[in-house]
Amino acid sequence: MERMTAGWVNGLIGVVIFSGSLPATRVAVAQFDPVFLTVARAAIAGLLALCLLIVFRQKRPAGREVLSLAVVALGVVVGFPLLTALALQHVTSAHSIVFIGLLPLATATFAVIRGGERPKPAFWIFSVLGSAIVAGFAVAQGLTASPAGDLLMLAAVLVCGLGYAEGGRLSRTLGGWQVISWALVLSLPVMMAVAFLYRPASFAGIETPALVGLGYVSLFSMLIGFIFWYRGLSQGGIAAVGQLQLLQPFFGLALAATLLHEPVTWAMLGVTVAVIFCVAGARRFAK
Repeated sequence: MERMTAGWVNGLIGVVIFSGSLPATRVAVAQFDPVFLTVARAAIAGLLALCLLIVFRQKRPAGREVLSLAVVALGVVVGFPLLTALALQHVTSAHSIVFIGLLPLATATFAVIRGGERPKPAFWIFSVLGSAIVAGFAVAQGLTASPAGDLLMLAAVLVCGLGYAEGGRLSRTLGGWQVISWALVLSLPVMMAVAFLYRPASFAGIETPALVGLGYVSLFSMLIGFIFWYRGLSQGGIAAVGQLQLLQPFFGLALAATLLHEPVTWAMLGVTVAVIFCVAGARRFAK
C-alpha cells in the first residue's frame, strides 16, 4: 500500500510539472519557431541526461532494453511533441483537449498489452467516464472540424500512451530517471541536427520570457517531470497512475490563469471536481 501511495504522489508531481508545459510553450512560441522549440527542448534535455548518466556511471542498457527505449523515445520524445505541434496547425487548443482526455485510456490499454496489468472492470468504467468528461468539456468550448488535425491528434495520443506504458514497464527494472535519460540520449543526434537546421538566425532579439519558457519545457517538461512520472507508473501501476493525466488540462488552466492571467470559469472548476472523482474511483479499482 505504501508503494502504491508513493506511486500516486510521484505521478501527481509529474502531472503538475507537465501542466506547466502549456503556459511555458505559449510564451516560448511567441518568439521561437514551433519545430525548433520541439527539437531544441529534446536536445537540451538530452545533453543534460547524458551528463547525468556519465556522472552516475550508469551501465549501458541491454539489447532488449534498447528496443524498449526506442519505443519510449519515438512516443514521448519525438512522436507526441511533433504530432501535436502539427495538429495544432489545423485545430484549436480546445479541440485538442478532446484527444488529450483519451490519453489515460490509451495508457491503460497499453498497460494491459505491454505491462501485463489487469485492472478490474469497474476501473474501466471510471476511466471511460473521466475521458468522456474531459472530452465533453472541450466540446462545450467550441470546436473546429479538421480531419487532418483529428488524425494527427489521434496518432499523438496513441504513440504517447505507448511511450508512457513502455517507459513505466521498463522503469521497474531500469529505474525512472534512467529510462527517460537513455531515451533522450538515444534521440539526441537527430534532435541536435534538426535543432541546428531550424535555429533562429539570431538569439540577440529573443526576450527573457521566451528563454525562460524554453528552459522550462527543456528541463522540467522533458526531463524532471518524466523522472517523477515514470517512477510513479512503476510504483503505483501504469493503468492506475495514468488516470492522473485527466487532471493535467485543469492544472494547466490554473497555471495559465496565475501566470498568464487567463480566465478560469466555474464550469472548469466543476469539471475538475468531477474528474477528481473519476480518478479516485479508478484508483480504488485499479487492482
